Parts: sequence; structure tokens; C-alpha cells
Amino acid sequence: MTPPRKQFVISRNDFQNAGYISSYIKKELKKAGIDKDVIRRVVIAAYEAEINVVIHSYGGMCEYVMDEESIRISFKDHGPGIEDIERAMEAGYSTATKDAQEHGFGAGMGLLNIRNSADDFSIRSSEKGTQVAIRIRLRKQP
Repeated sequence: MTPPRKQFVISRNDFQNAGYISSYIKKELKKAGIDKDVIRRVVIAAYEAEINVVIHSYGGMCEYVMDEESIRISFKDHGPGIEDIERAMEAGYSTATKDAQEHGFGAGMGLLNIRNSADDFSIRSSEKGTQVAIRIRLRKQP
């Protein structure tokens, strides 16, 4: 059987739909009977990555795949990239625009929250775009 897989398009500055992907994944995990703590971690990581694409890139894609052992969520966006990933991982550091901040985003915790929620996390970035890969091990609810 093919593991559940879904792709999403993320548009730049689409604040109205920001959070759709994490909500969709949350519903799927609940239907699958996944442990609540795992769902919380997945939703945090997916939401933060999705918001980063909305507020910092020119748009991008998300794909998630769930198998018996884990959920893997990848985000790939189109430019401008993260100039200093190490600095961007610092709590409170943000390059969010004033518009994003007025919408309640850009607190500078996104990448840190992703890393802290994931079992495996990787990020690559250049001026052409950023790729984030997240993996979280699944547990069925007792």
C-alpha cells in the first residue's frame, strides 16, 4: 500500500490561508489515531515552516508523506533564501516585514520551534530558495 502523500502550493503573503496545511495534516493524523503529543509536534513544525514560506519567500511547495514509522514534511520555496541560517535559528531573531508583523507573525521563533519539535530537521538555503525537511516518528494513541 502506498503511504498517504499530499502536496500543497503556498503563496507569498497569503495570510488568509496561512495555517491550512498544518490544519489539514492535524485532521489526517487524528483520523489515523496518532498520539496527541506527536500531533502537537507535527502541527507546530508544519505551521512554523508554512508561515516562514508565506512571509519570507516568493512562494513555494509543501509535501507530506506518512508511513508506519514517521511523517515526513518538506517545504521548498523560491528565494530570496536565508542569509545566515545560524543567526536565523536564534530565539527572537526575525527578518519579517512590517506587514507580516502587523498580521501577528515574525516573532523570530519559527526555525527554533521546528527544530525543537522534529526528530530530524535539516535546512538548506541559497538565494534561489530554502528547503526544509522535517521528520517526526509516529506513535499510535494507547
